[in-house]
Amino acid sequence: MTPDAAATLPTLLMVTAIILAAVSGLPFLAGRPGSAAAQRFSAGIMVAAAAAGIVAAVLTLLQRISVTWEVAWPLPFGPTRFGLDPLSALVSLPLLLIAACCSIYGIDYWPAAANRRTAGRLSLFFGLLVAALLGVLMARSAGLFLLTWEVMALAAYFVLICDDHQAEVRDAGTVYLICTHAGTLALFALFALLKKATGSFLFPVIGSIPAVGPLAVACYVLILLGFGFKAGLMPLHVWLPGAHANAPSHISAFMSGVILKIGIYGIIRLLSFFTGIPLWWGVLLLCLGIASGILGVAFALGQHDIKRLLAYHSIENIGIIVMGIGVALIGRSCGSPVLILLGMAGALLHLVNHGLFKSLLFLGAGSVIHGTGSRNLERMGGLLRRQPWTGLAFLTGAVAICGLPPLNGFVSEWLLYLGFFHGVTGQTGAGAVVNALAAPSLALIGGLAIACFVKVVGVAFLGAPRSREAAQAHESGLLIRLPMGLLALCCLTIGLAPRTMAPLLDGAVATWLPASIPLPLLTALAPFGWLTILALVLLTFILGGAAWLHTRLSPSAATSVPTWGCGYQAPTGRMQYSASSFAGMLVALFAVILHPEQHRSDLRGPFPAATRFASHLPETTLERLYLPLLTWANGKCGTLRRLQHGQLHLYILYTFLTLVVLLTVSLS
Repeated sequence: MTPDAAATLPTLLMVTAIILAAVSGLPFLAGRPGSAAAQRFSAGIMVAAAAAGIVAAVLTLLQRISVTWEVAWPLPFGPTRFGLDPLSALVSLPLLLIAACCSIYGIDYWPAAANRRTAGRLSLFFGLLVAALLGVLMARSAGLFLLTWEVMALAAYFVLICDDHQAEVRDAGTVYLICTHAGTLALFALFALLKKATGSFLFPVIGSIPAVGPLAVACYVLILLGFGFKAGLMPLHVWLPGAHANAPSHISAFMSGVILKIGIYGIIRLLSFFTGIPLWWGVLLLCLGIASGILGVAFALGQHDIKRLLAYHSIENIGIIVMGIGVALIGRSCGSPVLILLGMAGALLHLVNHGLFKSLLFLGAGSVIHGTGSRNLERMGGLLRRQPWTGLAFLTGAVAICGLPPLNGFVSEWLLYLGFFHGVTGQTGAGAVVNALAAPSLALIGGLAIACFVKVVGVAFLGAPRSREAAQAHESGLLIRLPMGLLALCCLTIGLAPRTMAPLLDGAVATWLPASIPLPLLTALAPFGWLTILALVLLTFILGGAAWLHTRLSPSAATSVPTWGCGYQAPTGRMQYSASSFAGMLVALFAVILHPEQHRSDLRGPFPAATRFASHLPETTLERLYLPLLTWANGKCGTLRRLQHGQLHLYILYTFLTLVVLLTVSLS
C-alpha cells in the first residue's frame, strides 16, 4: 500500500527505535572499560529508543494503522517487506517498556566498575537483542524474518553466557543454542513450504492459504516446533529453566518477559495466513496449553532456586496464553466471532500482563540475590524487614501472577474463563468438551500457583533469617527499585482500569483475521466496569486493613516478646517450614511425572550421629527423554564424525558438491 503521512510517522519512529537500540552499546566501545558514565549513557540511549517505539506503538494501536513497505535487495529470498500493524504494536509495548526498565536496573545490579570484563559486552548484545526483536515484529517477508530471528538468537546467547567463567552458565548457553537452532531449522522448512503454497517468500495475505491437505498439516506442525522451542512450550521447554536461572537477573527478566512472547507472536502471526482451520488444530493447541500450564506450575512447586522456580512459572503462563490461542482457533473452525475475540483477546492481554508481572518478579528476585548473595530459598527468611520495598514489589508480582484481583493477571484470565464458558454453552462436539476441560484446568493452575507463591513469599520474606547472609541482607538502591515500582504500577493500572485495554485488543485481534469476519466489541462481551468496581473496593479494603494494622502495631502500642518455641529451649531459624517441606505434599501428587529425588542417611542406634537430608527435582524431559535419545543417536552416528577432520580443502569440496546437487535438483 502507499502510506500517507499519518501512517508513515509510526513506522519511522519504530525504525528509529531499532537504530537507537542497536547502537546503545557503542558508548562502551568508545569509552574506557568499566566506565560508569558510558553505562549510564548506554542506558539513556535505550530509554530514548523505548520512548520512540512506545509512541509509535500507541499511535498505531489508536489509529489502527496497518502499513507495509517493500524494498528490493540483492540478498536471497527475493524482495523484502517490513511494516507495522496493531498486532506488532501491541507485542512491542511490553518489549520496549521492559527493555528500558532492565537497562536502568542493570546500572546498579551489574555496575561497569565491578564488571569491567562483561559490562560492555552485555550492553552491546542487549542492544542488538532489542533491535532484532523489533525487527522480527516488523518483518513481513521470510528473508528479513529469518535474518532478524538469527540475530536475536545469537544476541540472546551472548547476554545469557555473560558470566561464562561458570561451567553451569556455559552448559545453559549450550542447551539454549542447540534448542534455538533446532527451532530455526523448523522455520526454514516452514518458509520453504509456504513458498511452495504461495509462490513467494513474502508473507501471504491473511486467510489466503487453505488449511487442508498434507502441506497445511506440515506447516502447522512446523509452526508448533519452530516457535514452540522459542516460547518454551512443553515438551520443548528444556532450555528455559537453566537459561533463566543462570543469566543475570535483568536479562532473565527480559528473556521471560519478552523473548518467550516472540515465540507466541510467531505462532499467532503464521496461523493468521490460513483459512478453513480444522477443529483439531485448536483442540491440539488447547491441550498443549493445558499440559504446559499444569506441569509448569507442578515443576515450580518443587524448586529451591528462586530464579529456576520463576522460570517454570513462565512455562505455566505460556501454557495459559496458548490455551487462549486454542480457543480462538476453535472459534475460527466453528465460525464463532465471540469465541475468537474472547480467546485471542485473553491470550494477547495475558501476553502483555505476563511480560509485566514476570519481569517484575525476576527483577525482585535479582534484588533479593543482590541483597543476600544467594538464589537458594532455603537460605533466606525474614527479608521483608530488611528489604521492604523489594518485598512489596515481589508481593505485587506474586498476586498478579496468581490471577488475583485487583491486579492485571486477573483480567486476562477472566477473559479466558469467559471464552471457555462460551465454548461450552455455544458449541457442541469436541470443541465443547475441551472447553469444559479447560476451565477447571485453569482453576487448578491458579490454585497451584497460589500455593507456590505462598511458599516463596512465606519462606523468603517472612519468618526468621535462615542464614547469616539473610540476617545481613540490605535493601537495593534506587535504580533497582525504580524499575520494579514502574512495572508494579503498570500491573495495578491494568487491574484497576482494564477497559483502557479493550480498544487496543480489538484492533490487534481484527488484524489477525480476514476482513470478511466481523467481530463484536470486547466491551460488549466482558464486564470491565464491574471489574473496576471490584478492584477499587478490594483495594480500599486492603489499604484500610493495612492502615489499621499499622496503627495497632505502632511502636507506642506494640511490645516485644519471645516467639513461642514449641517446647524448645533455644529455637532457631532452622525449625521453620522449609521450601521443600511446604511443597512436599503437592510435589508428591505429581510424583509419577516429576520423579522427585531424595538423598538421606539412615539413622542408626539410639544416639545417631549427625545426618543430612536433601531433595532434588530433576528436569524430567531433558534428563529422561532428550539426553538418552541424543546419547543413542551419538553412538549410532559415530561414523559420520569422520567427515569432520579439520582439513579445509575437503570442507570446500563438500560445499562444492552440495551446491552442484542443489543446482541440479532446482534445474530439474
